[in-house]
Amino acid sequence: MWGPEGLDEVEAELLGPPEDLKGRAVLEIGAGAAQCARWLAAQGARPVALDLSHRQLQHALRIGGAFPLVCADAGALPFADGSFDLACSAYGALPFVADPVLVLKEVRRVLRPGGRFVFSVTHPIRWAFPDEPGPEGLSVSSSYFDRTPYVEQDDEGRAVYVEHHRTLGDRVRDIVAGGFRLVDLVEPEWPAWNSSEWGGWSPLRGNLIPGTAVFVCERD
Repeated sequence: MWGPEGLDEVEAELLGPPEDLKGRAVLEIGAGAAQCARWLAAQGARPVALDLSHRQLQHALRIGGAFPLVCADAGALPFADGSFDLACSAYGALPFVADPVLVLKEVRRVLRPGGRFVFSVTHPIRWAFPDEPGPEGLSVSSSYFDRTPYVEQDDEGRAVYVEHHRTLGDRVRDIVAGGFRLVDLVEPEWPAWNSSEWGGWSPLRGNLIPGTAVFVCERD
């Protein structure tokens, strides 16, 4: 899944037709519990799941899967140049780094020429609205152009969660600066079958404003 709307890679084929994934080396960045890598392995691909969080990778290890788990920083990938055919990230890594261009350059470096990188993030327009699923979440409450990060702190004032806002234009410029060519930008619509409501996600909001942006990039 590329996001809470439920856009499935089987349907979207943003990485390519599932039958073409067999034997491909694929890097999942910000893998969490490696859900995407597990699906890729089931298609016959050769995934590697990378995440900065050791605890998340412990979850992946408990769930299981015959592929490598790597604890590392997305801005300093521990792989040789041209190691992978494809890379993907579903709500991983990029929203949580202050310098996304550094990550993009690293992903480009480890991809082979012609390699594709597909990543999804919260749609930038959502930053202008309250994170509420009901009617109160439909009125603009802050500036779309305010790039102040969202920060949660512990009792001692240390940042324990940081998420960075980039406008849609920022994301496109970052992709170009990272050495990629943007070939598609997918904004999934909320499907009729999805009645789920959690956090700021709901059919009410999903039918009116986009919630996810999926960027399809290629290394020339």
